[in-house]
Amino acid sequence: MSIEPELRDELLAAVPSLRAFAISLSGHVDRADDLVQDTLLRALANIHRFQRGTNLNAWLFTILRNLFHSEFRKRRREVEDPDGAYAARLASQPEQGSHLDFQDFRIALARLPADQREALLLVGASGFSYEEAAEICECAVGTIKSRVNRARNRLSEMLAVEENADLGPDGLTRAALQAAG
Repeated sequence: MSIEPELRDELLAAVPSLRAFAISLSGHVDRADDLVQDTLLRALANIHRFQRGTNLNAWLFTILRNLFHSEFRKRRREVEDPDGAYAARLASQPEQGSHLDFQDFRIALARLPADQREALLLVGASGFSYEEAAEICECAVGTIKSRVNRARNRLSEMLAVEENADLGPDGLTRAALQAAG
């Protein structure tokens, strides 16, 4: 991209004023230099939009101000953490285990007898009451309760769930998460 020498000289002459303005906005020399650089890059990329005969400095200052405010809005959501203490306290459970657990659950669910699977899905997954599920399946409420109970017990057996502690992350993962916390 070629730029007219006269316009290039005007851009370069504006740098000290842009830098002073950027320092006053950001309060940091390094950030101000980045803002000026971003401003000049954006101005050069959009030089075809600049109308000759208008105030180049006003156009550049507007670009700088808009860049500063856009970045300010973005940074407002960020957390200052120069020493990494905040990040060290954050821990997330590995996702692959839950993905594999869900796969195992889907396979076990498919192995249930159709009537038990249907009752469990209506009550457990879809949120219907036992009475509503009985109405949908056209059977007695006691029958639905029995089917749901047998389905839960069978799933527990197939998935080797013996107590509530077996649900969620395994003992090794829990220990690692506690040590990190």
